[in-house]
Amino acid sequence: MSVLDVPQPAFMNDPDIQMFADSAARFFEREAPPERVARWRKAGQVEREFWRQAGQAGLLGVSVPAEYGGLGGDFRHDIVLVEQTIRKGVDGFAISLHNVIVTPYIQTHGTEEQKRRWLPKLANGERVAAIAMSEPGAGSDLQSIRTTAIRDGDGYRINGSKTFISNGQTADLIVVVAKTDPTAGHKGVSLLVLETEGLKGFERGKKLDKIGLEAQDTSELFFNDVWVPQQNLLGMQEGKGFYQLMAELPRERLLLAISGVVTMELALETTIQYVKDRKAFGQRIMDFQNTQFKLAECKAQATVAKVYVNDCIEKVLLGKLDNTTSAIAKYWVTDTEWKIIDECLQLHGGYGYINDYPIAHMFRNARISRIYGGSNEIMKVLIARSL
Repeated sequence: MSVLDVPQPAFMNDPDIQMFADSAARFFEREAPPERVARWRKAGQVEREFWRQAGQAGLLGVSVPAEYGGLGGDFRHDIVLVEQTIRKGVDGFAISLHNVIVTPYIQTHGTEEQKRRWLPKLANGERVAAIAMSEPGAGSDLQSIRTTAIRDGDGYRINGSKTFISNGQTADLIVVVAKTDPTAGHKGVSLLVLETEGLKGFERGKKLDKIGLEAQDTSELFFNDVWVPQQNLLGMQEGKGFYQLMAELPRERLLLAISGVVTMELALETTIQYVKDRKAFGQRIMDFQNTQFKLAECKAQATVAKVYVNDCIEKVLLGKLDNTTSAIAKYWVTDTEWKIIDECLQLHGGYGYINDYPIAHMFRNARISRIYGGSNEIMKVLIARSL
């Protein structure tokens, strides 16, 4: 049992899940040692070969049915990978984006032909996925996007730009949010799937220099009269994009809450060990009442977060997770994650500001959690609609 004393939920006690967790842990220990991750951070992205290795190891498309080349697992397998990447320090490897955010769009909303065309390549590492939503003038407000996909013969011609795109430099299969009818508001939004290899008019902009998540490439993307066939319209129905997004975003937001719980748990474990080892004024830092009170507050808040998130996970498995519940999880957990990591860094003193210490990486990486996936201000708007 971890520092939070929260029992493992019954739905995670399947022996298959534990075997998968052990296998994933061994893979990351073997293939992503600290020196390799350090090279990724310096380069600003994870090398393409690692994606192929992950595919060969059965870590990509774990929730994709076996008939489409996947593992045939479920959301629990994806949770295992989220935890292992955080605990093993592989923070730049955006496997959760690939597995939990992008692939389900095709799996859930694609036609049979689209599933058979794209899912096997996503599962074996031949293709790396990204989704292009945000634009320079439209972040959380997806109805205000200006990228268009206008009919041209038996296809669409895409014009516009996107920014803050995770996997932007690496991805070669990108789900693009665009307006097929710019006059119809949210009813004119569609999703188109781009296979970027040799695609005329498609350009990757600069790799954005971020505060944290140094090894995860985040980029601008440009579409200059990019033509794609009609067969690349997700679901083969125009105007369904906004509804497809709304169907998948609750799981994405819960994913961020799950990451937040794992991170705050790891931060507490790391900090408790540090304050037990470190001395000041002739005694362990852990022996000061202020330290005990601060860590007690952090443990209480993290425990509440974990119990709530476990309940949300169970709702996903039962097909009952709603938009309001996921918005509450994303907003409250990521806000709490930030507060706890900040307190833990403070207890490290000056060493908390040094990159050699894990808490420094957690601090930088955690800040974006309150912004992406829909800012926490937008989460409050969504929650308010339920009042």
